[in-house]
Amino acid sequence: MVRIYEKAFFGDALTSIENAHVSVASSAVLYGLSVYTVFPVCVSSKKTRVAFRLKEHYRRLINSARIIGIDTFEKEWSEERFVGIVKELVAANDPREDVFIRATVHVSELLPGTRSRGQKTVFSAIMYEAAPILPKSGARVKTSAWRRTPDTAIPSRAKVNGAYVNSVLGKQDALDSGYDDCIFLDLNGHVCELSAANIFLVRDGILSTPDIASDILEGITRKTILELAAAMNIPTEERRIDLTELYIADELFACGTSAYITPILEIDARSIEKGNAGLITKQLQTRYTDVLHDKDAEFGHLLTIVG
Repeated sequence: MVRIYEKAFFGDALTSIENAHVSVASSAVLYGLSVYTVFPVCVSSKKTRVAFRLKEHYRRLINSARIIGIDTFEKEWSEERFVGIVKELVAANDPREDVFIRATVHVSELLPGTRSRGQKTVFSAIMYEAAPILPKSGARVKTSAWRRTPDTAIPSRAKVNGAYVNSVLGKQDALDSGYDDCIFLDLNGHVCELSAANIFLVRDGILSTPDIASDILEGITRKTILELAAAMNIPTEERRIDLTELYIADELFACGTSAYITPILEIDARSIEKGNAGLITKQLQTRYTDVLHDKDAEFGHLLTIVG
């Protein structure tokens, strides 16, 4: 089980994790009407606690709320207030290890029907150990029989709690079939992403990933990978990707806050790179880990000291 830290932020104050809850009659429970973001807080090389791309995670929370029409949160929560709460939570729990913080905006209005505007909201933030969602050594994946929810139904660029039923269906089917995760395709059969991570492939020295019109989450880790690759002189492409391209890739990997950079060693019973992580994958893993822990001066500006 993943360790959850004792102190949480809920509403307007720090409280115990047991007391951080919304009503069973709220829109958050009845309709999955909440938006969230998750970001790492790591122990730096200087022994401080640093949050990765914190302001961008705040902006993603705001954008997710905007997309589904939650209009009260942005009025009440400035970036400065958000960062301050993160610092309070870190101080209260005093983590000595890398952790994740999940910040959520819940629509707490009771029995409002299927509406989002003008509704009461409550903010929460919880901290838990930074346990990866995929095997560190590499993942085995299968193509999901379920298709990714299209942008015209529930947009993947908004991290809406209720939308993750789609991810649960794909992931559970993969687990039931003996795999670690799934690959979602869009309604036209193009590659989207894993259940909760973006995907990259390497072919002939070019690093490619589905473009943002491919019903994907516009991942912050994904963006970072593209920036790291540019700094490392690795050519990149954002484009439509066919499933069969994954079968003949030289390297595959998943990425995300909770997935880090995880090599994909097998897809649909087809081995990738003879079941080993590829060179570019390993190079990016090392660079990304250094960035998270403030060991890379070129990307130090992506970190915010929070403790």
